[in-house]
Amino acid sequence: WWCQGAPRRASRSPQRAQQLKRSAWLAPAPQRLNSGLPVNIGVLFVPQQEAWVVERMGKFHRILEPGLNFLIPLLDRIRYVQSLKEIVINVPEQSAVTLDNVTLQIDGVLYLRVMDPYKASYGVEDPEYAVTQLAQTTMRSELGKLSLDRVFRERESLNANIVDAINQASDCWGIRCLRYEIKDIHVPPRVKESMQMQVEAERRKRATVLESEGTRESAINVAEGQKQAQILASEAEKAEQINKAAGEANAMLVRAKAKAEAIQLLAAALAQQHGSAAASLSVAEQYVSAFSKLAKDSNTVLLPANTGDITHMVAQALGIYTTLTKTQAVKTQDEIPPAHGDPQPPSTEVLKAEQATSS
Repeated sequence: WWCQGAPRRASRSPQRAQQLKRSAWLAPAPQRLNSGLPVNIGVLFVPQQEAWVVERMGKFHRILEPGLNFLIPLLDRIRYVQSLKEIVINVPEQSAVTLDNVTLQIDGVLYLRVMDPYKASYGVEDPEYAVTQLAQTTMRSELGKLSLDRVFRERESLNANIVDAINQASDCWGIRCLRYEIKDIHVPPRVKESMQMQVEAERRKRATVLESEGTRESAINVAEGQKQAQILASEAEKAEQINKAAGEANAMLVRAKAKAEAIQLLAAALAQQHGSAAASLSVAEQYVSAFSKLAKDSNTVLLPANTGDITHMVAQALGIYTTLTKTQAVKTQDEIPPAHGDPQPPSTEVLKAEQATSS
């Protein structure tokens, strides 16, 4: 019989291995370890950070504090042992649907502590399992209020909301949830691909916006540079025109002063002896020079009838000069009032000079 049954065990071993693997994969979160239920021998030593719940004849009696404790054998029984340390519970992976109908696979870690050993012993059958289930349901409900993008942005607020919801429900169990952390968020492959495409599009958009902003800043800088260049050029032209006008004004003043001094010197020279002869010579030279320039500069020349008689032309110019000089002298005398009331008739030379002037 043993030899016949051995092959059956060997044939069942692969199935047994698969069952063990499946049970290990579906196994719940590891439970915390405690010192177990000790036997009442009358004298007990309770470890630190543990609370032993004692029942006397099936009714709650008291909670033993750490250290030395005395109990009555057979009457007192240690019913529960609660650990007062911070407990870490791995919340199994579960599926949750977001506000925009995206299914996520999410898991987390729960940190809690037993605050009241009496409520933890008599308020719920398995406090750790109850808190784990509460964390899962709260996680699903909180994820249903958020969209996929907000789930990744508001992980801290999501953890805080889950902790608040767990504490409100677990207060009657004597357990306080300290914090909750989401470990992994698994997104479906198609949603992940769409998110990557969205990220790439967003990055291309940012690159295009940055490039356009750079082009705009460059155009603004070029325009500002051209504006400043035009302003500086106009200011330079204005300063140049002002300086040029000031130079021309100074030059005109200098020329006028020089001309005035020359006229004064000429008048002083003409007032001297033989000044009229020198003036006649100067007029004759200028007359001849003017006719020579006309012959060089233009094909059309205006000449008097007797151009060959230079002596006559000089005499004519001197006569004109003498007449103008006498006319000026007569005007000066007319402006001065006579000493006697009888007017004097004009002289013959004055009449001849007036006739020459009118002619």
